[in-house]
Formats: sequence, C-alpha cells, structure tokens
Amino acid sequence: MSIGQVLAKLNPEFPDLTPSKLRFLEERQLVAPARTESGYRKFSATDMERLRFVLTMQRDHYLPLKVIRGYLTELDAGRSPELPGGALAAPSMLSTERRLSRDELVREAGANSMLLGDAVTASLIVPADLFGEDALAVLRSLVELQRSGIEPRHLRGFRAAAERELGLIENALMPVARRKDASSRARAAEMAREIAGQLEIVRSSLIRSALTRLDS
Repeated sequence: MSIGQVLAKLNPEFPDLTPSKLRFLEERQLVAPARTESGYRKFSATDMERLRFVLTMQRDHYLPLKVIRGYLTELDAGRSPELPGGALAAPSMLSTERRLSRDELVREAGANSMLLGDAVTASLIVPADLFGEDALAVLRSLVELQRSGIEPRHLRGFRAAAERELGLIENALMPVARRKDASSRARAAEMAREIAGQLEIVRSSLIRSALTRLDS
C-alpha cells in the first residue's frame, strides 16, 4: 500500500495521522516499509498492523516511542517482552479499541448510571456518546473505590492536578511548539508523552513512599 492508502485505512481511527507523522515513525524505526525502484514507500499488511499498534499505545496508554520501539525490538527477536509496569496487557496487532455505549459501559464496569453521572460531573470521565477502554477502566476503579467510601466528588482534585501537569508539559514544549512545520508538531507530541511518562513515575514513587507511613 502507498502512504495515501495507509492514511485512508488508518485516519478514521487516528485522524491526526499525516504523511509527515508516518515518515517520523519510520525515522524512529517503528516501521520499515519497503521501497520501490523509484523510491516510493510501500506498506505491507504487517506494516499496517504495526502502525496501528504503535498509534494505539501512544494514544491510549501514553507510552513514549522509544519504549514502544524497545518492546517491538524484543518481539521481533522472538522474545516475549512485557510492556512497562506490567499493568498493560499487550494488545493483539490485529485488535482495535472497542467503543461502548453508555449502557454497555455501565454494565461492563458493574456500575450504575448515577456513578457514571457523578464521574462525569467530577470531570473524571469525559461525556460522550461512545466511550473507550480508558473510561471503562476508570469506572471500574470508581466502583471499587466506592466500596471503600470514596466517591467521585472526593476526587475532583485529580482533574485540577492533571491540568497543572498539562501546564508543565506545555511550558516545556513551548520552544518546539512555536515551530509550525509538521516534523516539529510530531516531535512535540512525542516529547509530551515522554514528559507525561516521567511525571507518572514521580507521582507513583511519591504515593508508594507515602504508603509506607501507613505501615509504621
């Protein structure tokens, strides 16, 4: 397939995918399309599924490209690597994210409409006609937290904290974001995920450290 054909197949699922981003992913060694004698890129079905996997890991799990590349390198070598943290099960290269209606989301999470409404009100879940896996994971967690007496309204500060982190990321990216070319935009998006990943490590470490006080 040509670049145009790849975009036609993947854009409905990844609307921000552009020819420049495809070339950027190739430069980062995430995909290696064949070349015709004239030098045009030709993508195989395997290349397509590899791209879908990379883009899904970026969009849904915020993994940096270097982490995804390391995982794929291990996979290509015939090993069975685990994704960082062990919390993410590696999706099939042929899978796509499910989209759930409101009723399906509530049913699969073992929740009720009131809890979902409270989660939306507290800005923990973005209102939508169809919900993704992230919303399902959040609602399942809220069901468990509710059993311990923790309600969505108690977690309003989480959205404010996320907005503060976003501000940090935006400030860090300002020099790159000022450039308007497609390559810089792709680089800024990748840097944003890398910074978010590092902030997640710091946050998790602080929580683990604080938890030790409960044992003392």
